[in-house]
Amino acid sequence: MSSQFYDVVHRRRDVRGQFTGAPVPEDVLMRVLSAAHAAPSVGLSQPWDFVVVRDPGIRGAFHDHVRHERDTFAATLDGEAAQRFARIKIDGVRESTLSVVVTYDPDRGAPAVLGRHSIADTGLYSVCLAIQNLWLAATAEQLGVGWVSFYREPFVQELLGLPARVRPVAWLCLGPVTHLEEAPDLERHNWSRRRPLGAAVHHDRWAQ
Repeated sequence: MSSQFYDVVHRRRDVRGQFTGAPVPEDVLMRVLSAAHAAPSVGLSQPWDFVVVRDPGIRGAFHDHVRHERDTFAATLDGEAAQRFARIKIDGVRESTLSVVVTYDPDRGAPAVLGRHSIADTGLYSVCLAIQNLWLAATAEQLGVGWVSFYREPFVQELLGLPARVRPVAWLCLGPVTHLEEAPDLERHNWSRRRPLGAAVHHDRWAQ
């Protein structure tokens, strides 16, 4: 059983172009969201919500916004970096079956959130744990997930009618895929390389 867990961890990929658009059964979606909702949270505040987006109009408007932000970022690049970025697909908004937007409500459990008094970001960290649970559960269910980060928060808040206090932390594209790549897209496109574990582990103090 433990080997299956580690297999899911290492198979997980940020999916862009492999979505099939096939339906996601409701019971499967609920299992994935249930796994996300089971994440640990500071002070048991559970500061997340999950907005399931199927509406083509909403997804189309978001896709147009993402295209604009991609162009804005591309304009800051020169030479080889610009050429590499031009080959990288940054979203699967239209191709995926649906989207799940994971949000953060800092007022959940406030004002006395146990464990958040000295590190305000622990609430945001809790939402990230829910996202990771969702991603691993989706991978175990043979689904792909793509995290789209080329957006401005105020745009998504207005698009989805979120309260002013609620932050959209992740727009996740979700659905069946043809396959999961052996290596992350950014590695395949020579944009970046993963660090070896040995370079990230320190003992007692920060190693020089």
